[in-house]
Amino acid sequence: MDDVRRPINCNSKKFMDQFRLFMRARHLAYKTEKTYCYWVYFYIRFHNKKNPKEMAEREIEQFQEFLSNDRNVAANTQKTALNAVVFLYEKFLGVKIGDLRFEYARKPRQLPTVVVSYLKGIHRLTASLMWYMTQSFAIHKSNI
Repeated sequence: MDDVRRPINCNSKKFMDQFRLFMRARHLAYKTEKTYCYWVYFYIRFHNKKNPKEMAEREIEQFQEFLSNDRNVAANTQKTALNAVVFLYEKFLGVKIGDLRFEYARKPRQLPTVVVSYLKGIHRLTASLMWYMTQSFAIHKSNI
């Protein structure tokens, strides 16, 4: 049942219900709806259930710093959370978000050891080298 949208009362005054209805009216994918709701809820709870209308750029930056420094999430996870929160402000609340100042996470991607462990000899070496080459290129590219 995780892939079936739950019904929402159109007259609900709950913030998250209104946010879900807003996304559904724009025909966003259900996976996007679930992801954005997860991150928006996480963001609100991070700020002790403070109403997003009472927060702005500084709170978004604090949340992003928390994800990067304390939760040690990957940069792509951090970007997904940011997309959700920016969507909340700019599309749902109609509040323009200015420049945000925070560092993206630098958690290195990990070699998929499950796959590599099944490889032997030259195939294992080749797969490992290819993985490390892509990682060093990604690190080099992010420092440019």
